[in-house]
Amino acid sequence: MSSQRFEKEPRAQSPSIRSESGYASGASSQDSLPEVYFSKPHLKFLNAQLQKLEPQDILKWCITSLPGLSQTTAFGLTGLVTLDMLSKMDGPYKHNTDMIFLDTLFHFDETYALVDRVRKRYNTPIHVYKPAGCDNAEDFNARYGEKLWETNEDHYDYVAKVEPAERAYAELQVKAAITGRRRSQGGKRGDLDIIEVNEGGLIKINPLANWSFAQVKEYIDANNVPYNELLNKGYKSVGDWHSTQPVAAGEDERSGRWKGRNKTECGIHNPKSKYAQFLREQELKAQQDALNGALQKLAV
Repeated sequence: MSSQRFEKEPRAQSPSIRSESGYASGASSQDSLPEVYFSKPHLKFLNAQLQKLEPQDILKWCITSLPGLSQTTAFGLTGLVTLDMLSKMDGPYKHNTDMIFLDTLFHFDETYALVDRVRKRYNTPIHVYKPAGCDNAEDFNARYGEKLWETNEDHYDYVAKVEPAERAYAELQVKAAITGRRRSQGGKRGDLDIIEVNEGGLIKINPLANWSFAQVKEYIDANNVPYNELLNKGYKSVGDWHSTQPVAAGEDERSGRWKGRNKTECGIHNPKSKYAQFLREQELKAQQDALNGALQKLAV
């Protein structure tokens, strides 16, 4: 009985290992390399190490370690400190980090004035993202109705902040975003890590997570950093005019945001799944309404 010998075809070598070393490198095919990725043990290790560093050193680590780096900001004090620190980096750390400003169309006049002052002071690109299809508050109200933040708070957060942020990250190919969040701001931020990764894989870095409000304000004053004039009127955290109030003595920094509501975050820093679930519920409701309308027509 004759036997047959089967030779295996030589396996095509991946572009990533066609070099003599057999290892991938920056010159390898992009498709053969993974996106920026942290395992849980690695993330835990990095947070433990970065926790010991000053904000400037954390920013240096970001510049040398994270591609697609940007800064998402509403021009609060912490974000302004970060911007000033980045502007003073030199040598191998000199880096033009793009800024993303989410213009909800309902910011205070003082906030818009601050954006203009920041443009003049720093040579940093500022990308402004607004709710889709809207250029001003009148457009927004015509499309979504008056006071959407009262009639449907989740929907407001999504169309005014979450969707524009996701659109910005996609269009600008952002892989990592620097934020201005700190533990001392209170609320859900009390156990903040330096590095976080959201459900979509976006890396968020909080370089001033360890700083207090006093430290931030001390830096602002010492370095003559432009800031929102509302801070001189009792505000400590400034968002939309319809959901921001001055802070009383002894209250958390963000206690003036969404006063009287069981809420501390607008949605940008909440799990994305909450908003995916919200949109799904909206879609199902629309389908049910359409079905009910069709049944009513049949009954007539």
